[in-house]
Amino acid sequence: MQITRHMLTIADTGRRVHYRRCGKGPPLLMVHQSPRSSAEYESLMRAWGAHFTCIAPDTPGFGQSDPLPGAPDINSFADALIETMDALGLGPCPAYGFHSGGIILVTALRRASNRFTCLAIGGYAIWTAEEMRIFGEQYLPEFHPSAYGEHLTWLWNRMLEQSWFFPWFDTRDAARLSVAHADLARVQQSVMEMLDAGNAYRAGYGAVLRAPRDIPPPDAATPPVLISAYAGDPLQAHIDRLGAMPADWQALKVASPAEHHAASLEFLQAHGTAIAPPPVAEDAGEGWIEAHGALVHWRGTRGASRLVLHTPGAEMSEPGAEKIAIDVPGHGLSDAADNVLAVIEATKKALGAQEVIWPDVPTGDPALLYPDLTPDRFGGHLTKAWSAARAEAIFAPWYAASAANAIPLAQGALDPAAIATRARARLRAGSAARVWHDILATRKGHSQ
Repeated sequence: MQITRHMLTIADTGRRVHYRRCGKGPPLLMVHQSPRSSAEYESLMRAWGAHFTCIAPDTPGFGQSDPLPGAPDINSFADALIETMDALGLGPCPAYGFHSGGIILVTALRRASNRFTCLAIGGYAIWTAEEMRIFGEQYLPEFHPSAYGEHLTWLWNRMLEQSWFFPWFDTRDAARLSVAHADLARVQQSVMEMLDAGNAYRAGYGAVLRAPRDIPPPDAATPPVLISAYAGDPLQAHIDRLGAMPADWQALKVASPAEHHAASLEFLQAHGTAIAPPPVAEDAGEGWIEAHGALVHWRGTRGASRLVLHTPGAEMSEPGAEKIAIDVPGHGLSDAADNVLAVIEATKKALGAQEVIWPDVPTGDPALLYPDLTPDRFGGHLTKAWSAARAEAIFAPWYAASAANAIPLAQGALDPAAIATRARARLRAGSAARVWHDILATRKGHSQ
């Protein structure tokens, strides 16, 4: 089942929101945990899409959504969710949230209960004063790029070990988790989402950690709510801390994630709504085009005559007036594709462009230009991408460190933030960079 991706702009503030959509039937709002993005729900959206039109926004500051200004609290995130629902055209609907997503939803229900027909929550945190003290001291360190990529070593191991201990920094036997893993795909996904969020993760994550218990009093009239948590989830113990709840609220301890999902789905179906899903809402200047089964990310003036393509291992830049740019398949926020040229041609037609602006073929040995960035157990692929991104501002080709290959240093090219942008582009592209290089080289050879 296909997931589509969209951008929309909140009219009153100009805040941009990215969301995923999948399935058919009545709408279901899905709010992710921190510091993740709506990408964490892709497999669940495909499963639940048989019953609902699943709509999953990136919360402010995560994924591809703009952060909130200032120092937002949990009320700010709840209000931002209601604003997003308004922009999506969502009426009263069921909603699902895991961990942080559940906290945002419960607060949103308290502030605007008429917007929901029911909530299914995966774990609801009730922290003790001592736990809050510990979290406040260590849980949310500043996260900024460092000149030589040292922050990536910390990030990889922090994300790797968060399933080993809770809190992640409490490396004692007493803090071990039963769900420990070293699943490289899962760790890599979390790492990339943190790279997207940057230091803004502290605002979103901090708001939910500091959130008070927002469960309404027992005599409150609210939509029904199910809170469940599975064995191995650190928040399962918090089921015993929930206290008195309204009559239509339930709390369950279950054995596994599969049981949590099954109970949540059954509850959502029982208490959902039969209203039709809203039409797709999206921004006029950015979005995704489906071409030959791939979603292609574009930005610019739709209908502009010139379509701009970027170099291998990079991502689109702002296209400029009367242009439109895309992330080449497999790069940036575009899906990979078997036939890159066919996808580009189909995208050009769909966007109304007349001409393609092709990049030059990078100079150098492609076997060296694009090192293997497959995630490894030790996170070495991250520092490899950083080293290449740093060196490419100093030499051309980047791997040829000699006086003969020195290039003028562009202003700001060695700023850690600029290196971080280039390194993230390389990590997103991975092996697609070499594929795109070979396509460009072949095309140039044919045109000569």
